[in-house]
Amino acid sequence: MAFGGLEKKPNGSPMADINMTPLIDVMLVLLVIFIITAPLFTHAIRLELPKVSSQAVRETPDTITLSIDDAGKLYWNDQPVTLDQMRTRFATEGKRATPPAIHLRASAATRYDVIAQVMGAAQQAGLDKIGFVTQPKGTPAR
Repeated sequence: MAFGGLEKKPNGSPMADINMTPLIDVMLVLLVIFIITAPLFTHAIRLELPKVSSQAVRETPDTITLSIDDAGKLYWNDQPVTLDQMRTRFATEGKRATPPAIHLRASAATRYDVIAQVMGAAQQAGLDKIGFVTQPKGTPAR
């Protein structure tokens, strides 16, 4: 960078470099102006939005209580069903827009293969939300 000085150059040639200081000063002033005025342009349109007091309605899926006793008998919401009837009902429930959750209540003495058949039939029908219902210690049996 060349700065003008008071000393004389021996060859008297003209200065070939541009003085950058005034250019940088102008650019910094413009930058400050844009930084200050930019938030004003984003909020130029004021809208009075309506206020709503209700909440969005969430649809909760139904639940199916499936009970299995010691002998392996099945109960669909406390109504006795056979394994084939249960599979038919699973297929019907699996086609719904929001498939229900299954609450599986099995006796402690229930054979594992019966529980596995029920879970497999539910999975084949597209019912994959299965929860096991347990009874806390010290509470009377239902």
